[in-house]
Amino acid sequence: MSKSIVFPGQGSQYLGMGKHLYDNFSVSKRVFEEVDDALGFKLTEIIFGNNSDKLNLTENTQPAIMAVSVATLEALKNEKGVKINDFNFCAGHSLGEYSALVAAKSIKLADAAKILKKRGQAMQNAVPLGQGAMAAILNIEVSDLEKFIEKSNFLSIEISNDNCPGQCVISGKKEEIDSFVILIKNELKKKAISLPVSAPFHCKMMKSAAEDLENFLKQFKIIDPLIPIISNVSVSPIKKSSEIEQLLISCVYNRVRWREIVEFLNKNNVSECIECGPGKALTNMFKRFEFNIKCVKVDNIEDLKNYA
Repeated sequence: MSKSIVFPGQGSQYLGMGKHLYDNFSVSKRVFEEVDDALGFKLTEIIFGNNSDKLNLTENTQPAIMAVSVATLEALKNEKGVKINDFNFCAGHSLGEYSALVAAKSIKLADAAKILKKRGQAMQNAVPLGQGAMAAILNIEVSDLEKFIEKSNFLSIEISNDNCPGQCVISGKKEEIDSFVILIKNELKKKAISLPVSAPFHCKMMKSAAEDLENFLKQFKIIDPLIPIISNVSVSPIKKSSEIEQLLISCVYNRVRWREIVEFLNKNNVSECIECGPGKALTNMFKRFEFNIKCVKVDNIEDLKNYA
């Protein structure tokens, strides 16, 4: 049987995340210090502070979640003897793919922090504030949602996240998303929740952000990962550095295919999985599948102590 390690994406952040790691494990503290040095400011003060608005700025959120995820992995390696080669596959939800690349030694930690800062800025600047929106659509299969979007004739709306059975996210122009939420509630009696985001991620409205990221990525060295990373875009194992850059660029404006990633893991006999980083969003998603994959979250000292 196989094992995998997965890393969370945006939405998993919370104030104070990773502070227990910083205070108790020197290997984790070094991760936070390296990220601060790379960015040229104290991201740790935002992560451990009390201003949620600052943490929730996507240009801060993205490198923050990556830093906490990598710091968690370093604590696991140091305290529990975990090695990245213990896992057959590695994956990350959207920005979590950068955590996966750092874990698999494909991208340097400092470089990932700089890239995610730029990625967040580019994604925020791609659409003026207030013009884009996202909404979670629950208890509907992705194929049925695709048909309903086509029928509704809202041209900007796309499925941006296919997370797990019965949980999708849509992105598009704010006025169209607002109207669609009302429409799907009234016509299909489905639960739809507008999300508190500052831009419509993972849709064609992010094309200019992808172009900005493409130019920025050219200055960084990417090498072959130590273990295969399952791409959010292609849902196939990445083994060569030559594939990585274009997939990272495409991820900005393409659907996050997390449901298919979990199906891939199941087909490849994965029975154990660790969610490494803040929160338990991915662990909860795994529970929505009728697969025999045990996913364990590692987010705090108690989780670390209990990990076997």
